[in-house]
Amino acid sequence: MRIDILTVVPELLESSFKHSILKRGQDKGLVEIVVHNIRDFSEDKHRKTDDYAFSGGAGMVMTIQPIESAINFLKSQREYDEVIYTSPDGIQLDQKLANNLSLLNNVILLCGHYKGIDQRIREHLITMEISIGDYVLTGGELAAAVIVDCVVRLIPGVLSDETSALTDSFQDNLLSPPVYTRPADYKGWKVPEILLSGNDRKITEYQEQQAYERTKRLRPDLLND
Repeated sequence: MRIDILTVVPELLESSFKHSILKRGQDKGLVEIVVHNIRDFSEDKHRKTDDYAFSGGAGMVMTIQPIESAINFLKSQREYDEVIYTSPDGIQLDQKLANNLSLLNNVILLCGHYKGIDQRIREHLITMEISIGDYVLTGGELAAAVIVDCVVRLIPGVLSDETSALTDSFQDNLLSPPVYTRPADYKGWKVPEILLSGNDRKITEYQEQQAYERTKRLRPDLLND
């Protein structure tokens, strides 16, 4: 999978993809993450990428030319499955959407900034808009990092144990069951005996029941989906 990210502040993303699981996925050749500075595509001598809104009011708007040039340049190199804009009014990111995105080959992520991007970009160049929650960020870079992290870990081979992602919260609309590690008894705080039994069938049944009960108590809305 290849993910191209377009941003006016690439420095915000530099460390996000150089550590832990995302680095491992890149080192294995399972994903390629490339960050592009939109300013490099600006035809303005000062590399300007924003201007005042025709409607007036506070805040600047990202202009068409640099973004269109950047997207067209990338499209001249390869076919893209989606051109995604990180937007507070996009469809909300969830595990189902992350699963679907992880099956794609090439994706462009456009990070908004200022008051957003010229609407014509959204109408003519963007194929999908994604929000990570009902709140507003300074820019789309953090949202892009969240999307990439959420998606890349689902690519087969990225996690050392490929079954790990299948037991994450929100897979099958359930929260994960409680987890424990050694020691089995810490100052009288004990691990449930069933998890020490070695009976795989009983342990699986116990974990499924715990997952259901936690979801019913903490996120009953998930059970209605």
